[in-house]
Amino acid sequence: MVKLTKRTVDALKSREKLYAAFDDDIKGFGVRVAPSGLKTFVVEYRTSGSNRDTPKRRLTLGRYGAMTVEQARGAALDALADIRHGGDPQAKKADRRAAATVSTLIKEFIDGHVNVHCKPKTRVPYVAVLTRLRIEHGSLKAEALKRAQVAATHTAMAETPFVANRFLAVTSKMFSWAEERGFIPEGHVNPASKIQRYREEPRERFLTGVELAKLGEALEKAETIGLPYAVDETKPKAKHAPKPESRLRTLDPYAVAAIRLLILTGARLHEILDARWEFINFEKGLLDLPDSKTGKKSIHLNAAALQVLADLPRGGNPHIIAGANDGAPRADLNKPWNALKKAAGLEGLRLHDLRHSFASVGAGGGLSLPIIGAILGHAQASTTQRYAHLADDPRRAAVEQIGGAIDAAMRRKAPGEVIPLRHNIGG
Repeated sequence: MVKLTKRTVDALKSREKLYAAFDDDIKGFGVRVAPSGLKTFVVEYRTSGSNRDTPKRRLTLGRYGAMTVEQARGAALDALADIRHGGDPQAKKADRRAAATVSTLIKEFIDGHVNVHCKPKTRVPYVAVLTRLRIEHGSLKAEALKRAQVAATHTAMAETPFVANRFLAVTSKMFSWAEERGFIPEGHVNPASKIQRYREEPRERFLTGVELAKLGEALEKAETIGLPYAVDETKPKAKHAPKPESRLRTLDPYAVAAIRLLILTGARLHEILDARWEFINFEKGLLDLPDSKTGKKSIHLNAAALQVLADLPRGGNPHIIAGANDGAPRADLNKPWNALKKAAGLEGLRLHDLRHSFASVGAGGGLSLPIIGAILGHAQASTTQRYAHLADDPRRAAVEQIGGAIDAAMRRKAPGEVIPLRHNIGG
């Protein structure tokens, strides 16, 4: 027997046969090590009132890796407390498994995982794809759901490959979570596994220099003379509307500032909309967010972004991008963004593409992918990898510059001097 800690569990090596190591503090709490190296936390116990001749029961707590040693220790203590009060956690687990339908599992997953661990904006697509699963297969027993049934739903969503693939990913995650929590038997085949995902066309779009100039011009007009707006000529009041050439409307300065900040910082939409004045450190040029999609985060503010903030009226609203209601932030940028896109001739451009464009300018300027990832607050390096191809241009320019300098030195010419090519005629 040993004290089970991360160090001692990591040190346990696989053998030819399955074996268990038990904790010297909590009686019955142990970890089983399979020949494959898989380690699973367990509690072995006898129910209250049974004698020493009664066979022990084994409750599986979870796999090491998905569950930490401390989490397993807490779960073991809870289970043993239940046993002392006459409970039988293994029997309860079996009953729960037998009763769990797909609908039940979805509810448990949303309550126990999505609402606890996911950000509010992430919960929406989770719930949406799980609603599709519930509508089609909700009455089935969870462990009876087959891969063919999940694949059929995935196929029915072929026209929206991104959503279809998210459906598979969320369903797979839910069944892995369900196995860890005992809703389905350990080792149960995940019904969303081994189903081929659809190819997804890249969703990001990068603004060119010309397009950035068009967007800048539209933003300037939105702040000064105004942008054109449409009038429904079929309405009775249309005859009282200004002449078409006079139908101009300036946009809310806070909305314009928000869009400028998005393109100048590469921030996510709600990192700007939900930001408060108190989060800004003007001296250090930082927007310190106590929470974001990836947790606590600092957004570096360049001189242009700081000027946008300096030009904004403070008022009494604690939020930088003030909304219509006192003390509330602006909820979205849909209307002003649609007006700007139309004025700039950039139909189809999404607000999130401003973030991609920010990164593309950095990659095109020779910044390393780790630096770009750090600026954007990417949790995984693979997320930044989408910009790798954009770094080709500066490398080519550098090669041309170096090659030109070497060639000029060898020809004893000044770099940049045009040297006519000689053609060999007749060999």
